[in-house]
Amino acid sequence: MESAVVLNVIVENIQEMNEHFTEVAMGDGLAPLLVLAGTLLIVFSIGVFGALTLGAVGSLFTSN
Repeated sequence: MESAVVLNVIVENIQEMNEHFTEVAMGDGLAPLLVLAGTLLIVFSIGVFGALTLGAVGSLFTSN
């Protein structure tokens, strides 16, 4: 049952992180734009890395 405790801590940390990011995103000035730009940069990076990884895994199972 130790894994349930670890998962509870992770879920609580994610909820707390969302509250902090919401406070920043609703802030004054350029804060919402900076959060949006950071989000887009991360999503783009994850997408490119994911596509490259899927291509590499696919090439393992295809013949030349």
